[in-house]
Amino acid sequence: MSNINQQLNYFLVGGAVRDSLLNRTVVDKDYVVVGSSIAEMLSLGFLQVGKDFPVFLHPKTKQEYALARTEKKAGQGYTGFDCDASANVTLEEDLLRRDLTINAMAMDDNGKIIDPYHGQIDLTNRVLRHVSAAFIEDPLRVLRVARFAARYHAYGFTIALETLALMTELSESGELLSLSGERVWQEMHRSLADDHPEVFFQVLYQCQALQSLWPDLHNMWGIPNPKKWHPEICSGVHTMMVLKQAVRLSKKTSVRFASVCHDLGKSLTEEDNLPSHPGHETAGLPLIEAFCTRLRVPSTHKSLALKVCQFHLHAHKAFELKASSILKLFDQLDAWRKPAEFEDFLLCCQADFTGRLGFENRHYQQKDFLFSAFMLLNKVTARPFVEKGLKGLAIKEAITQQRLADLKQFKQNYLKQNTIASNCRN
Repeated sequence: MSNINQQLNYFLVGGAVRDSLLNRTVVDKDYVVVGSSIAEMLSLGFLQVGKDFPVFLHPKTKQEYALARTEKKAGQGYTGFDCDASANVTLEEDLLRRDLTINAMAMDDNGKIIDPYHGQIDLTNRVLRHVSAAFIEDPLRVLRVARFAARYHAYGFTIALETLALMTELSESGELLSLSGERVWQEMHRSLADDHPEVFFQVLYQCQALQSLWPDLHNMWGIPNPKKWHPEICSGVHTMMVLKQAVRLSKKTSVRFASVCHDLGKSLTEEDNLPSHPGHETAGLPLIEAFCTRLRVPSTHKSLALKVCQFHLHAHKAFELKASSILKLFDQLDAWRKPAEFEDFLLCCQADFTGRLGFENRHYQQKDFLFSAFMLLNKVTARPFVEKGLKGLAIKEAITQQRLADLKQFKQNYLKQNTIASNCRN
């Protein structure tokens, strides 16, 4: 490795430099090579992988090395650029094309920081600031800055006002519509995996990007809920509170995504019905279907989101439901075949319940009740009925009747032994 690298003028760049200065674990290391060419890189054994510009994998470490390059806007979208990766492109010119100053630093082999755009100052001041006016040429940067704002929220980072203004200008230009659904989902999914994904969506809402990327979610802000069950009133605020609770309850991005989707139907509520939202559960289903199709959201995420949207009020009203309705709910959720998804469903319902102003630390009894009931009923199997000589549909009916009897008794005992708090109804 050292023999190869000694022949190159290379620098560690981007996120690795930023995170090392923040004392964060560095996951990926990317390098920029100055003064070289495709031919030289190939002669040294590097494997070229970049299609739009010259990126190579080191023959031994497999880390990425890219030729220093400049970019010039030549079309719409984040791929509409002409690239110059000739040997005369300087390191400073390469860093100038990057999105944020904190991502426009480099480090040489001796640990010296090259920082022509004052990224260290912004790092110290916890500011996300664009490097140059060319920021506005790439619509993907709106999503990237929102993601960085979420990822580094705990460090106290905020977006510079002039950068937020450019993000808003980009959002209002219509350029965001040129982004592929897969690319939007990739950025969204990465934020859902971090500790503060609510910041990602709040930033997109603030700069008007959400209106293009997810208008149904954008429209949630300003839609009121009944104050008794939603002291925070605003549906958009509630959704972000639910997401924060989902993060606390689960690391699964499917749980977090479903929590964002659970009330989307409220964006369609007719004004005369406000602040109530009759039928919002079923109204949200086609919105989720369309969004998941457009962004090619994984089926696991879509499945859970649809179930949470349609049935979360059933869970909230569990103590009011007849045993037959609870059993039907388990069937509709396909809990017998997908017990893990059923548990995730209950977590989402808990997040919805606690994602309200003043409800954050309340105990969600419905989750305990429904999970315990399911575990009990799941012990009912076909075996004893087969041994009695039952066959076919008779076995299925016998299982249903046994589960129904067990559930009635379980619910009766549970209500006797527990003081039930008021349910949330919206």
